[in-house]
Amino acid sequence: MYFLSGWPKRLLCPLGSPAEAPFHVQSDPQRTFFAVLAPARLSIWYSRTANGYILFFHITSTRGDKYLYEPVYPKGSPQMKGTPHFKEEQCAPALNLEMKKILDLQAPIMSLQSVLEDLLVATSDGLLHLIHWEGMTNGRKAINLCTVPFSVDLQSSRAGSFLGFADVHIRDMEYCATLDGFAVVFNDGKVGFITPVSSRFTAEQLHGVWPQDVVDGTCVAVNNKYRLMAFGCASGSVQVYTIDNTTGAMQLSHKLELTAKQYPDVKNCNCKEGHTDLVEFLMGNADIWNKTGAVKLVRWSPDNSVVIVTWEYGGLSLWSVFGAQLICTLGGDFAYRSDGTKKDPLKINSMSWGAEGYHLWVISGFGSQNTENESDSKSIVKQPGILLFQFIKSALTVNPCMSNQEQVLLQGEDRLYLNCGEASQSQNPRSSSAHSDHRTRREKSPFAGGGLESQSLSTLLGHRHWHVVQISSTYLESNWPIRFSAIDKLGQNIAVVGKFGFAHYSLLTKKWKLFGNITQEQNMIVTGGLAWWNDFIVLACYNISDRQEELRVYLRTSNLDNAFAHVTKTQAETLLLSVFRDMVIVFRADCSICLYSIERKSDGPNAAGIQVLQEVSMSRYIPHPFLVVSVTLTSVSTENGITLKMPQQARDAESIMLNLAGQLIMMQRDRSGPQIREKDSNPNQRKLLPFCPPVVLAQSVENVWTTCRANKQKRHLLEALWLSCGGAGMKVWLPLFPRDHRKPHSFLSQRIMLPFHINIYPLAVLFEDALVLGAVNDTLLYDSLYSRNSAREQLEVLFPFCVVERTSQIYLHHILRQLLVRNLGEQALLLAQSCATLPYFPHVLELMLHEVLEEEATSREPIPDPLLPTVAKFITEFPLFLQTVVHCARKTEYALWNYLFAAVGNPKDLFEECLMAQDLDTAASYLIILQNMEVPAVSRQHATLLFNTALEQGKWDLCRHMIRFLKAIGSGESETPPSTPTTQEPSSSGGGFEFFRNRSISLSQSADSVPASKFSLQKTLSMPSGPSGKRWSKDSDCAENMYIDMMLWRHARRLLEEVRLKDLGCFAAQLGFELISWLCKERARAARVDNFVLALKRLHKDFLWPLPIIPASSVSSPFKNGKYRTVGEQLLKSQSTDPFLNLEIDAGVSNVQRSQSWLGNIGPAHQEIDTASSHGPQMQDAFLSPLSNKGDECSIGSATDLTESSSMVDGDWTMVDENFSTLSLTQSELEHISMELASKGPHKSQVQLRYLLHIFMEAGCLDWCIVIGLILRESSIINQILVIIQSSEVDGEMLQNIKTGLHAVDRWASTDCPGYKPFLNIIKPHLQKLSEITEEQVQPEAFQPMTVGKTPEQTSPRAEENRSSLGHGSIPQGEVGGSSLVSRKEEDTTRAEEEEPFQDGTYDCSVS
Repeated sequence: MYFLSGWPKRLLCPLGSPAEAPFHVQSDPQRTFFAVLAPARLSIWYSRTANGYILFFHITSTRGDKYLYEPVYPKGSPQMKGTPHFKEEQCAPALNLEMKKILDLQAPIMSLQSVLEDLLVATSDGLLHLIHWEGMTNGRKAINLCTVPFSVDLQSSRAGSFLGFADVHIRDMEYCATLDGFAVVFNDGKVGFITPVSSRFTAEQLHGVWPQDVVDGTCVAVNNKYRLMAFGCASGSVQVYTIDNTTGAMQLSHKLELTAKQYPDVKNCNCKEGHTDLVEFLMGNADIWNKTGAVKLVRWSPDNSVVIVTWEYGGLSLWSVFGAQLICTLGGDFAYRSDGTKKDPLKINSMSWGAEGYHLWVISGFGSQNTENESDSKSIVKQPGILLFQFIKSALTVNPCMSNQEQVLLQGEDRLYLNCGEASQSQNPRSSSAHSDHRTRREKSPFAGGGLESQSLSTLLGHRHWHVVQISSTYLESNWPIRFSAIDKLGQNIAVVGKFGFAHYSLLTKKWKLFGNITQEQNMIVTGGLAWWNDFIVLACYNISDRQEELRVYLRTSNLDNAFAHVTKTQAETLLLSVFRDMVIVFRADCSICLYSIERKSDGPNAAGIQVLQEVSMSRYIPHPFLVVSVTLTSVSTENGITLKMPQQARDAESIMLNLAGQLIMMQRDRSGPQIREKDSNPNQRKLLPFCPPVVLAQSVENVWTTCRANKQKRHLLEALWLSCGGAGMKVWLPLFPRDHRKPHSFLSQRIMLPFHINIYPLAVLFEDALVLGAVNDTLLYDSLYSRNSAREQLEVLFPFCVVERTSQIYLHHILRQLLVRNLGEQALLLAQSCATLPYFPHVLELMLHEVLEEEATSREPIPDPLLPTVAKFITEFPLFLQTVVHCARKTEYALWNYLFAAVGNPKDLFEECLMAQDLDTAASYLIILQNMEVPAVSRQHATLLFNTALEQGKWDLCRHMIRFLKAIGSGESETPPSTPTTQEPSSSGGGFEFFRNRSISLSQSADSVPASKFSLQKTLSMPSGPSGKRWSKDSDCAENMYIDMMLWRHARRLLEEVRLKDLGCFAAQLGFELISWLCKERARAARVDNFVLALKRLHKDFLWPLPIIPASSVSSPFKNGKYRTVGEQLLKSQSTDPFLNLEIDAGVSNVQRSQSWLGNIGPAHQEIDTASSHGPQMQDAFLSPLSNKGDECSIGSATDLTESSSMVDGDWTMVDENFSTLSLTQSELEHISMELASKGPHKSQVQLRYLLHIFMEAGCLDWCIVIGLILRESSIINQILVIIQSSEVDGEMLQNIKTGLHAVDRWASTDCPGYKPFLNIIKPHLQKLSEITEEQVQPEAFQPMTVGKTPEQTSPRAEENRSSLGHGSIPQGEVGGSSLVSRKEEDTTRAEEEEPFQDGTYDCSVS
């Protein structure tokens, strides 16, 4: 409602002796001038500030039209002195104060109070004097308090009890105009209310009432608008009373008390260590009294919406009307310095609110008697000074018609604060947001996409900062301060009202629009606020020149001029104004309500017209017009629309909501008489139904929110009425709908009032989004910028810098809980289902479960009807039940788990439900619950289940966590769940082999003539650093590791048996599985290919590799005779072997498109094709001719280090470039090349297949190598395998299996896949060699991999480094492995890797 802003200002007093230090400040009724009283000085201050200073006027005698201070404008400035009221508004007047008369009352004066035209004075001798302002007693006798009768209420006998002691007198008093009486505090601490029974103010006509339980009163303040009396007490609390309308007794409305939350020192009791919290709690009240002292001052703000309280020992606190605390300076940055030391609280001797509540004038004295050391005590400000605290406040405090908006608007004396982000979406169907605190706590799925929901989430809530609009200085100069402000429904336009006229601002154009004619502006005073209707501004004003009350409508887009305004004269002054749909409702000073229709007109400059619809007199129900806080028209009624006869009635069922001094009164249309059918009547002449007598809906109401929008999906929220009730929290008047449109029971209420507490002060309600928006004060310390010795003098050190932050809160869980408490589960379900699409709905369920669990499980008393089972049953209606329960459990103490799971079910059953629902992440959370609640054997059993399921589904992150978890159980660490590893795990969303980016794998370029003695398979795999790598070397003989390994082996065996090579590669890469050594052991068992055809088909499918096809034009193909053989094959090969040509290719592009775009970059082939083609046999029926010697020299290349073969490819490209124009390809030749490229799979699949080929080669699984060679259709691979078979002894059973498998593939190709026939024909010579090989047994050790001690840190530069040098062919052929074209046959893998580390650089094949 009210919020502190910035630092307070210090006014420079001309302090001389301590006798001149001020001790009291008081404003005039208009709060324009402030009188500051010192023992020997009375000074008058002018409230208008300029340049950060208050203009001080010494009292001098002046004559004529003289001013102490006048503004000086630069030459040529438009602000000239020709404006009306220039002197009064912008010049500080010189005042003349004269001694008129001295009146001796012969006793010390205790209290002065202005009553209309008289002055009421209370003296210490127990007398009340009524004095005229002229200083005459008017012959009336002083009233002796002992003769005034007091009773508990006014219904008692007339002769009440009298004050029964002689020295009684009034310590403090204040007059209440709306109650017509005085709230008084006596010197003995009793409090009361004295009212004249008749108009005569004599002892015989006065009667007093008092509450019997208040005996420690110290001061009093009266709120005229809400008819409240706030009595400060010596205990440190403030008791707020009101007068009962029927009995006249004083009723306690509420108390303003500090709690440990607002004042943390409450718990620092002076009791011995070891005492329980209960002792601290019991001593808390006395401790507050000890630390704060008695209440010293209480002051209501000018708009009566907040009250400020200060205590004897210092500090101040701000509360809303009905007790919601907004600010307290006894804790936080107000009470402590940045180094943690405690400050002395601000002691306030006197205070008074400034104009419109934007300032609080304070006469202060800093420091208590307890100082830390002498140097500190010297620097404390000993003398009192005048401080000005600055406030910004909600527009609702003065212009309650803003309550049907979904924006938060705050107004300061010269600027506006609005929440940017929500505005443009308030009318649109949108998803909503949650508090920032809630967002951080929600567990986000790694697969959650940033769709529309998350986008509008941030747009809706924006951030903690405000959109600040500086009010036009031209308007402020003559119209300070701002009185009203309003924003339109879309949040794009703002209007403000100052002393005269008004101005409006567009957030889109960033421009203010003021009256062109300043006389028109100065001639109108807005009285009842203003509101927006579409593009129009509706306001009620007083026309000064015509002395007429008017209702005006201005069009935003036209010039601000009365010529463009529609003016309607009214009978009485308008106090409040509001707009509902196309109707304007005004409340007038004669206690009447008038309804107007407003409509847009197409003709004339006014463009809008207003007509009176109905007038309703409220004088019977309203004792004083000033008591009406707000008036609004709504569609809310006791009937929820289903029972109404016609939908039109539901839409037009307007009710008047009136907030009368905190009482919410509703007047509905009276539908008991004959109904007029709408089609029979002219809408312009239709007589509106009368209103029923008023009904009280709620008490202690500060604000009301309702909307005129409709949404069938969210009827509960949009047809509800939202109330803010101060310290009592919020209330919602919720409609109850029968399910499936059944007829409702006549005995059931159709609405219900539900109370709930929220942690913020509500300023706006987002109806569909189930959100409350608010604001909160935050503080920043700057004391570290100043040195310690001079620090105490600086305001920046004494006070923190205050800022206002936006905040929001979910309330849906409170409403659902209240419905369940009242056995309205069906309504709760309807409401929850309508909100299930909100992004924070899972959090709503979690909050409800958590709050009920905490309350019931920690209750010291037995709960007769516990709510937790009902809440648990309710949550099971939603698919998020399992996640909700486990998230709640993990945020709750372990001690409460048994109570929780007794209601929601056994965690073992819930775990199994998660597995059945394939929700493995939630199952993992339940595993931690089971680990703490069950024996290790049960945890191991469930963890094994989850581990196997995670392996099957490829949830690699979860698998890694499960490995740690199982090891922790085995090593006796089951008390604490395993912590998340600190090293960054590879992303599990990709299907690639990220694991191998740290591995260096190299194969020899040619395997044609490698000597048998030199050939050996070298394992150059290095494990990645991190937990997954260490697992295999540490505690390898541990039973727990063996248990985990058995599961991993079983899964790998299953993948191989099901021919899921891609999954096997991912599995090994993600979990650091030692694939080669395991394959060596399983070579004759699981790693044996039983069905070559099935394996080939499965690989085509898994790796998205197209089956080869024969084009129709292959009969006349130039490739038949091998003429362009090398170009075709080299082009095909280079797509896979030169990694730099394909790095930017998106995997989503079709193969044909990729081939064509890639071919577009290639020039014509070179001349050496013919010579190259003459080296091999030619076959008439083959699609591809056999590889030449040159082609055979190029091996399959390296799986992850493909740069070795790029040297030869680069050489070919050099020849192509040199002979660019010597040969051109025909259309048919290009078609063949593109056809070949189209038959290749994605680049990612190529890399993976080549890597797997390398793995199987090293493990000696030659049958799998044959299958991969077939799918890649590269005869060099088959050739290399033959070389291995010739140079080393291979198991005869494997050879037989290979022969059988290849024959089966040949038969399958002949019948089902003729595209494979050309390649099978190419490798026929190799197959013949295979059958000729004698079956000689070789030592199995030849295939055991030997580890090369090469760590990832020693590997050669990564592909990112090589790319710059090799990617553009900038290095000559001879420098980059050019010898591979001639002879690299004598070098084995290890020597190549050691001698040419930079040419065999690691290829970074990170695939995501």
